[in-house]
Amino acid sequence: MKREYFVHFLCLVCFFFINFAPFNRESYSKIIIVIFMANVIKLHKGLDIHLQGRAEEKLIQLKSNGKYALVPDDFEGVTPKVVVKEGDKVKAGDALFVNKQYPEVKFASPVSGTVREVVRGERRKVLCIKVDADAQQEFTDFGKKDVSTLSGEQVINALLEAGIFGYINQLPYAVSTNPGVQPKAIFVSALRDKPLAASFDYEVKGQEADFQTGLTALSKIAKTYLGCGVHSSFENYKDAEVTVFDGKCPAGNVGVQVNNIDPVNKGEVVWTIGDPTVVLFIGRLFNTGKVNLTRRVALCGSEITNPAYVDMLVGEELSTLLSNSYDAGKSVRIINGNVLTGKPTTKDGFLGAHTSEITVIPEGDKADEMLGWILPRFKQFSVNRSYFSWLCGKKDYALDARIKGGERHMIMSGEYDKVLPMDIYGEYLIKAIIAGDIDRQEALGIYEVSPEDFALAEFVDSSKLELQRIVREGLNILRKENA
Repeated sequence: MKREYFVHFLCLVCFFFINFAPFNRESYSKIIIVIFMANVIKLHKGLDIHLQGRAEEKLIQLKSNGKYALVPDDFEGVTPKVVVKEGDKVKAGDALFVNKQYPEVKFASPVSGTVREVVRGERRKVLCIKVDADAQQEFTDFGKKDVSTLSGEQVINALLEAGIFGYINQLPYAVSTNPGVQPKAIFVSALRDKPLAASFDYEVKGQEADFQTGLTALSKIAKTYLGCGVHSSFENYKDAEVTVFDGKCPAGNVGVQVNNIDPVNKGEVVWTIGDPTVVLFIGRLFNTGKVNLTRRVALCGSEITNPAYVDMLVGEELSTLLSNSYDAGKSVRIINGNVLTGKPTTKDGFLGAHTSEITVIPEGDKADEMLGWILPRFKQFSVNRSYFSWLCGKKDYALDARIKGGERHMIMSGEYDKVLPMDIYGEYLIKAIIAGDIDRQEALGIYEVSPEDFALAEFVDSSKLELQRIVREGLNILRKENA
């Protein structure tokens, strides 16, 4: 049968199934996408953790209290040098601090207002720069630009001038990138699949032009890859090679996508954007000439009364968002981010630069389980079916923040490999990092990984090791050795 006749036959079969078959149309649509999409990667490893409290796709309006802060620790690998003083007036887009190693990399204020305080910690480490917002916002005008006429160097210079270049990361080392190094490719992940993750498909609605402009700008620098999920609508964007990832979490990790498309070898550099909202930041800059760091955040978790979405600026104080959102009498864990990779915070904390969720779950410090582990535990999640909850089928769980066990010797059981869809030996790499064997780390692929790639492995790890911390320390040591 000729190819064109075979394609026509498949189209007729798919049309019949979608319109007349008495089954789930969504499942058939998924099959059709997998058949006809040119770039589809099926991942067989991973784990989806279904939690209670997913944000409903509705937008709530909140009035900000006018308090903002930019936190340098949100930008991994950056040593901040503050360029403002307390009492200075700044506009949205003016630099608050720069990267001491690469002074041309600035970090812009999300709002116009007065610098209230430069907060420092031990050894005068800069913890954050606080800004009180003006009632009427003013923006530094960087000028609208037609990205189709710009060169890669002009795009980079525009991002540096506006103070948003530092939002782009790199592999190896999973740190904020160096503008002086030409990447072999740029990878953008538009797939968010961690527990209770905010939907980027919902966020990008109405902002498709900005997203396209951002992709076009990145494509001027290097070949750009866009990773998305099976049910997304990103295959229609141009100036980027779209790849569909069909699999469980962590298929949305940009490091996983790099590993499955074009792995990083020693001496190579790729730029990564695991937070697709950064592409919107870039697109808005070229389309409006102004820095707009607004992002759509999911307020979620089993303790939230009405999980929903809210538009916030990077660095906005969380007290307004979290007031009356949950029962203040309960002991809860507030997480700046998702439950796997986020950081604990408080109501007085500030929205992280790459945060798309504010998650509130039970702390678990007051849990009193009679008979402890011997209970069947129908309401708790277990990967290895040690609880009887697996008999209840697919359901959402209200997990708390307890570790449920203490650190113990590492067991080579293959646990990590089951949830790590990368062509590396995760357990051996962790052992090499702990032992400080740099040659072994390089041979086992440390240049390809970031801490978030081991978040699920940390969740299932029976040894209760802090794998993300271990990987970060290993990357930092390797970065110093190779400097």
